[in-house]
Order: sequence, then C-alpha cells, then structure tokens
Amino acid sequence: MKYYLIAGEASGDLHGSNLMRSILQHDEHAEFRYWGGELMQEVGGSLAKHYRDLAIMGFIEVILNLNTVLKNIAFCKQDIDAYNPDVIIFIDYPGINLRIAKWAKQKGYKTHYYISPQIWAWKEGRIKSIKQNVDAMYVILPFEKSFYEEKHNYPVNFVGHPLIDAIAAHNQITPQEFNDKHGLDNRPIIAVLPGSRKQEISKMLEVMLSVVDDFTDYQFVIAGAPSQDPEFYQQFIGNERVHLVMNQTYDLLSLSNAALVTSGTATLEAALFKVPQVVCYKGSSISYEIAKRIVNLDYISLVNLIMNKPVVTELIQKDFNSKRLKEELSVITDGYKRAVMFLDYYDLEQELGGKGASDKTARLIVASVS
Repeated sequence: MKYYLIAGEASGDLHGSNLMRSILQHDEHAEFRYWGGELMQEVGGSLAKHYRDLAIMGFIEVILNLNTVLKNIAFCKQDIDAYNPDVIIFIDYPGINLRIAKWAKQKGYKTHYYISPQIWAWKEGRIKSIKQNVDAMYVILPFEKSFYEEKHNYPVNFVGHPLIDAIAAHNQITPQEFNDKHGLDNRPIIAVLPGSRKQEISKMLEVMLSVVDDFTDYQFVIAGAPSQDPEFYQQFIGNERVHLVMNQTYDLLSLSNAALVTSGTATLEAALFKVPQVVCYKGSSISYEIAKRIVNLDYISLVNLIMNKPVVTELIQKDFNSKRLKEELSVITDGYKRAVMFLDYYDLEQELGGKGASDKTARLIVASVS
C-alpha cells in the first residue's frame, strides 16, 4: 500500500516516524511519501517537503505569510495526485491538514487523522469539517474521546500517547558518557528547551538564559532542534556555563535536574522523563491578545491540561521574565514542590493510557485500507 503522511513540525516528524515503523510491521510492502523531517527520512520513503519550511506561528504571522501558505497547499494537492496514495494520514497541523482533507475527501482519497487538532481549545467549529472529511480519527489525550463522542457524536479511536513509546525506546546514556561527549563538567544540568522554530527560539532563549548567573551550582544545556543550524543559537550564548547539544533532547532530559521548557509537546516529554520544569511562553503581543479572546483553556501546557490542575508553573507573556523565572526555577531545583511534581508526573503517565499508540494506530489504518 502507498501512504502519504503530512506532518508540519518536529513533534509530527517524531510521531510520524514511529507510526511508519509500525505500519511496516503490519504491511511489509508499505511505501511512504511525506511532509516531515529527518526522523521520517530515517525510516525510508521520499520526503516531499521539510517541516522547517512550514514553521509559521501566530495569527498575524500567518496573515503576513499567506502567499507561502497557499503555495504549500497547492503543492501538496499536486503532489498527492502525482503519488496517488491508498490513504492519506494527517498528523496534527490543522491549518493545512484540514484544508487538504476537504479536498482529498472530494477527490475520493481515504483520509485518516492521527493526533487530533486541538479543537477542544479553540475553533471548535472545525468539528463540522472533521466529521465530513475525515474517515477515521485517532486521538492521544484521554479527554478527547469524550469530547468527540459525547459532545459531538463522532466516533474516534483513543490509542494512547505515542510519546510513551518514544521515550520507552530511548537508549539511556550514562552521565559520564554525555559529559565527555559534550565537554560538560559534573555539576547538575538545567535543560533549556526553547522550541524548534526560529521565531519562538528568538523570543524565548534570551530570557531563559538570563538566569544562568543566579544558579552557579548548575550548568545550563540548550536542546538544539534538528531543524536549526548550531550557528543560529550562538548569538544567544554569552556564558561559558551554557552549552549547546544538537538533536539529543532525550539524552539531555534523561540526565537533567530541572528544565525551562517552551510550551508545546516538550512539556509532556519533560514530564515523562520526570524532570521538574517551568513552562514558558511568549508570542507577539497582537497574536497573544487575539488568542486570549478565542482560546477556551485554563492552562497552556499539556501536563496541566491532562491533569486539569497546575502541576507545573506556567510563565506566560509578561510573567515570562528574569525575576519570575529565577523564583520558579529555585522552587523546583529542591524542596517540597519538586517532590509533589514527581508524584503528579506518575499519575500523568497513567492517564495517558500506556504503551502501544503507534502500533494500535498502524493496525487500524492498515486494516482499513487492505
């Protein structure tokens, strides 16, 4: 069978690659073409477009880059027709994926959606498009099943969270191996995860590193994204106790004492590695003001959303500053809150449904197109 996958960011590349491996377990003749990145390329098939060329954040930013977005959509339609897949698998990334799904359904392609758009947070009206244009939806958060089935009468498959599988498959490196490899000393590590897009890294990293001199007993290590060049990060690094490690986020998290994390999938990754964290977010002023008025959520981090309580502190917009960051990081490097966070992390893992998300999804997709 021929599978066309569309993943528009680093997390989609990770989940797409694991899904592709699982599909090969159930369809040894599977052929792939995809939008994704290096992780999907490692599995095989052909890359149609790299996610680094798609990274646009914020309402105003999308409007300013609308011509690029429209060109990408047109390219995607042409590329799908040329490939003529047996099934299209959309991975999150609703801005383009839902548009392609509508077109694909009209063209008669089978449409499967892995990792639901967060319509429970905003743009709930997209449920109409999903019900009309998506043949099968695979959700990874426990509250999403009731949202779709009880509130909107749309059956979905809850498969569990694929990060559990990805982290379970991680080969643990020893602290000494990691330190020797990257020129670190033996002080405990504070991981810095500023995101994967240039736009968010530029907004986040300078503030994140502003507290380095307040924690002299630690060394700070930036998790460099595979979609960026190492040179891009150097403009923000002005302290010898700050190190950059490229494309080894899981090794870094597995050995970290604490973390400063840009809101997104990385907050869940840090939690599953049992790393106490401060969640940070800052967008353009206009985009943030728009988001405040249309997003119906009490929290921005996946950890807090899933647990429905403030497990981790969220520093958003004006609260994301050196003073608050220093205060909150001090709290989680030692003491009572750190211990409580560990307990909440274990409960979080139970909520996510255990291992096997990629395999469950692959089996269902292959069975549906066979």
